[in-house]
Amino acid sequence: MSTSSECSYSYEDYKETADWLLANTDIRPKVAIICGSGLGGLADLLDNKKVFPYHKIPRFPQSTVQGHKGQLVFGELNGKQCVCMQGRFHFYEGYNIATVTYPVRVFFLLGIETLIVTNAAGGLNSKFKMGDIMLIKDHINMPGFAGQNPLCGRNEERFGVRFPCMSDAYDRDFARMARETAQELGCDSFLQEGVYCMLAGPCYETIAECRVLQILGADAVGMSTVPEVVVARHCGMRVFGLSLITNKVVTDYNSTEKANHEEVLGTTRMRTEDLQKLVSNLVAKM
Repeated sequence: MSTSSECSYSYEDYKETADWLLANTDIRPKVAIICGSGLGGLADLLDNKKVFPYHKIPRFPQSTVQGHKGQLVFGELNGKQCVCMQGRFHFYEGYNIATVTYPVRVFFLLGIETLIVTNAAGGLNSKFKMGDIMLIKDHINMPGFAGQNPLCGRNEERFGVRFPCMSDAYDRDFARMARETAQELGCDSFLQEGVYCMLAGPCYETIAECRVLQILGADAVGMSTVPEVVVARHCGMRVFGLSLITNKVVTDYNSTEKANHEEVLGTTRMRTEDLQKLVSNLVAKM
């Protein structure tokens, strides 16, 4: 495990991993999907699968969280060649921010042009309900405010520019296509749109923290996604993001509700089929 005190990777490290994967599969995907907590079933939809457990991939980190399988799945989704990460890496696992985002630069070297990110998130917006699917229109990078940005350090021009723009991080054409697709599938009644805020975790938020995030304009909160999006945009990939609202955050001191991971996984099981249909139909249009 690469901890937060260790150094980042060289271009050659990423290339070694990408070259190994290219040598071991004939699939040449243009779309990569990062599956959030309990959402790894997206990868099960792929046809002509080739599966690589993370521990067999050179230099690849390992996932340690319940609900994250820990394998890279290549295959075809609705006729489009894709690669799915069943299990992502989190800052709270002790990985440094370069390790959390390691797969994204590998994807770039594989020829990936579009990154789809999914996550389980707590609902901050009072209009959101458990089981809603939120299109991510923007993010708030709290660890970035504290200097934990995956682009800190020497810039590697072969990946991207020193100062990348983030005002267009989430592709608006994909968001429009997703709204149209949700309407076609009859999923639009529980489709929302909003701002995702990343906190480092692993503890869930205090009531005071949730109130602060609401004031800042966040609609959902989680512990992932943003570092991968930052690196993907640095590499010039188009990004589409979805949050599954798995619980409502606690903002009342008189409430007896408590956030827990079991509730998160339970809600993902309830809504998995709808989210899979939405993503697979969207990929077919990309």
